[in-house]
Amino acid sequence: MSVKPGVPREQAQRDVLDAVGFYLAEGAESAALGFIDALQQAYAHISRHPATGSPRYAHAVNLPGLRHWHLPHYPHLVFYVERADHIDVWRILHGQRDISAWMQESDGP
Repeated sequence: MSVKPGVPREQAQRDVLDAVGFYLAEGAESAALGFIDALQQAYAHISRHPATGSPRYAHAVNLPGLRHWHLPHYPHLVFYVERADHIDVWRILHGQRDISAWMQESDGP
């Protein structure tokens, strides 16, 4: 089994900072730390098993190969595309967000 590193795009990094900032602003430091732990677990999983993510939104955002993986214990989804040598992490979004609108905020293909 090959392990491909998860490489977050700039927008994905901003998404993480926004989520952590939200938890900290709410006074939920333990939730912020838990979010980071859950994100690390998700990255580890998709690095080893990228095909296990759901392709549900690939057609809606017109991005072939797009998959997502749900963060354990958090309402966020990690959106990614498997590449030959890495996992291209596009976004980390709250599951209640209008997912099909996210493409307008992304870094592009």
